[in-house]
Amino acid sequence: MDVILYHNPRCGTSRNTLGLIRNSGVEPHIIEYLKTPPSRVLLRQLAARTGMPLRALLRDKEPIFRELGLKDKTLSDDALLDAIEAHPILLNRPIVVTPKGVKLCRPSELVIELLPPQQGEFFKEDGKRIVDEHGRRVASA
Repeated sequence: MDVILYHNPRCGTSRNTLGLIRNSGVEPHIIEYLKTPPSRVLLRQLAARTGMPLRALLRDKEPIFRELGLKDKTLSDDALLDAIEAHPILLNRPIVVTPKGVKLCRPSELVIELLPPQQGEFFKEDGKRIVDEHGRRVASA
Protein backbone atom coordinates (compact mmCIF):
# COMPACT_ATOMS: atom_id res chain seq x y z
CA MET A 1 0.00 0.00 0.00
CA ASP A 2 1.30 3.44 -0.91
CA VAL A 3 1.04 5.89 1.98
CA ILE A 4 2.16 9.51 2.00
CA LEU A 5 2.70 11.26 5.32
CA TYR A 6 3.00 15.05 5.50
CA HIS A 7 5.16 15.04 8.60
CA ASN A 8 6.83 17.28 11.14
CA PRO A 9 9.31 15.18 13.13
CA ARG A 10 9.11 17.69 16.01
CA CYS A 11 5.37 17.01 16.46
CA GLY A 12 4.36 14.19 18.82
CA THR A 13 1.07 13.57 16.99
CA SER A 14 2.95 13.28 13.73
CA ARG A 15 5.50 10.86 15.27
CA ASN A 16 2.69 8.74 16.74
CA THR A 17 0.97 8.64 13.35
CA LEU A 18 4.20 7.51 11.72
CA GLY A 19 4.51 4.80 14.35
CA LEU A 20 0.99 3.54 13.67
CA ILE A 21 1.66 3.48 9.92
CA ARG A 22 4.79 1.42 10.48
CA ASN A 23 2.92 -0.82 12.94
CA SER A 24 0.63 -1.77 10.04
CA GLY A 25 3.63 -3.02 8.09
CA VAL A 26 3.78 -0.03 5.74
CA GLU A 27 6.79 2.21 5.23
CA PRO A 28 5.33 5.55 4.11
CA HIS A 29 6.69 8.16 1.78
CA ILE A 30 7.53 10.88 4.29
CA ILE A 31 7.30 14.49 3.20
CA GLU A 32 8.71 16.89 5.76
CA TYR A 33 6.42 19.70 4.71
CA LEU A 34 8.49 22.38 6.45
CA LYS A 35 11.39 21.50 4.13
CA THR A 36 9.25 20.69 1.07
CA PRO A 37 5.91 22.52 1.37
CA PRO A 38 3.06 21.30 -0.82
CA SER A 39 2.02 23.57 -3.67
CA ARG A 40 -1.13 25.66 -3.57
CA VAL A 41 -2.81 23.30 -6.02
CA LEU A 42 -1.89 20.29 -3.90
CA LEU A 43 -3.13 21.99 -0.72
CA ARG A 44 -6.50 22.63 -2.37
CA GLN A 45 -6.64 18.99 -3.50
CA LEU A 46 -5.71 17.67 -0.06
CA ALA A 47 -8.39 19.79 1.59
CA ALA A 48 -10.98 18.63 -0.95
CA ARG A 49 -10.00 14.98 -0.48
CA THR A 50 -10.33 15.26 3.31
CA GLY A 51 -13.81 16.68 2.84
CA MET A 52 -12.79 19.61 5.02
CA PRO A 53 -12.56 23.29 4.15
CA LEU A 54 -9.03 24.59 3.59
CA ARG A 55 -9.33 26.57 6.83
CA ALA A 56 -9.51 23.25 8.75
CA LEU A 57 -5.95 22.51 7.64
CA LEU A 58 -4.63 25.60 9.42
CA ARG A 59 -2.77 25.24 12.68
CA ASP A 60 -4.41 27.93 14.80
CA LYS A 61 -2.07 27.36 17.78
CA GLU A 62 0.89 28.92 16.00
CA PRO A 63 1.67 32.51 17.07
CA ILE A 64 1.88 33.55 13.40
CA PHE A 65 -1.80 32.54 13.01
CA ARG A 66 -2.81 35.31 15.40
CA GLU A 67 -0.21 37.76 14.11
CA LEU A 68 -1.59 37.45 10.58
CA GLY A 69 -5.22 37.76 11.72
CA LEU A 70 -6.12 34.39 10.22
CA LYS A 71 -9.00 33.93 12.65
CA ASP A 72 -10.96 36.28 10.38
CA LYS A 73 -13.58 33.99 8.78
CA THR A 74 -14.00 36.37 5.83
CA LEU A 75 -10.52 35.62 4.49
CA SER A 76 -10.58 33.83 1.16
CA ASP A 77 -8.91 30.50 0.48
CA ASP A 78 -6.36 32.40 -1.60
CA ALA A 79 -5.45 34.52 1.43
CA LEU A 80 -5.11 31.38 3.54
CA LEU A 81 -2.95 29.75 0.87
CA ASP A 82 -0.77 32.88 0.77
CA ALA A 83 -0.25 32.53 4.52
CA ILE A 84 0.59 28.81 4.35
CA GLU A 85 2.93 29.42 1.44
CA ALA A 86 4.79 32.12 3.38
CA HIS A 87 4.67 30.19 6.69
CA PRO A 88 4.43 26.40 6.14
CA ILE A 89 4.29 25.89 9.93
CA LEU A 90 0.63 26.97 9.59
CA LEU A 91 -0.22 23.68 7.89
CA ASN A 92 -1.77 21.36 10.42
CA ARG A 93 -0.30 17.90 10.62
CA PRO A 94 -0.07 15.07 10.08
CA ILE A 95 -1.92 14.66 6.82
CA VAL A 96 -1.98 11.09 5.51
CA VAL A 97 -2.82 10.01 1.96
CA THR A 98 -3.65 6.37 1.19
CA PRO A 99 -5.76 4.56 -1.41
CA LYS A 100 -8.48 4.44 1.30
CA GLY A 101 -8.61 8.23 1.66
CA VAL A 102 -6.99 11.38 2.99
CA LYS A 103 -7.17 12.53 6.61
CA LEU A 104 -5.80 15.11 8.94
CA CYS A 105 -4.84 12.62 11.66
CA ARG A 106 -5.51 14.53 14.85
CA PRO A 107 -5.65 12.49 16.98
CA SER A 108 -3.09 10.11 15.52
CA GLU A 109 -5.42 7.08 15.94
CA LEU A 110 -7.50 8.33 13.01
CA VAL A 111 -4.84 6.94 10.70
CA ILE A 112 -5.85 3.37 11.60
CA GLU A 113 -8.97 3.76 9.39
CA LEU A 114 -6.72 4.34 6.36
CA LEU A 115 -4.33 1.41 6.87
CA PRO A 116 -4.05 -2.36 6.68
CA PRO A 117 -4.56 -4.09 10.06
CA GLN A 118 -2.14 -3.26 12.84
CA GLN A 119 0.46 -5.98 13.33
CA GLY A 120 0.85 -5.80 17.07
CA GLU A 121 0.68 -3.71 20.18
CA PHE A 122 1.24 0.05 19.94
CA PHE A 123 1.69 2.69 22.61
CA LYS A 124 1.71 6.42 21.95
CA GLU A 125 4.68 8.42 23.17
CA ASP A 126 2.72 9.41 26.28
CA GLY A 127 2.36 5.72 27.18
CA LYS A 128 -1.30 5.40 26.21
CA ARG A 129 -2.04 2.00 24.68
CA ILE A 130 -3.80 2.40 21.33
CA VAL A 131 -3.52 -1.08 19.84
CA ASP A 132 -3.51 -4.37 21.77
CA GLU A 133 -1.17 -7.33 21.25
CA HIS A 134 -3.62 -8.76 18.68
CA GLY A 135 -3.53 -5.63 16.53
CA ARG A 136 -6.98 -4.46 17.65
CA ARG A 137 -7.68 -0.87 18.53
CA VAL A 138 -8.16 -0.40 22.28
CA ALA A 139 -11.42 1.29 23.29
CA SER A 140 -11.00 4.78 24.71
CA ALA A 141 -11.36 5.12 28.44
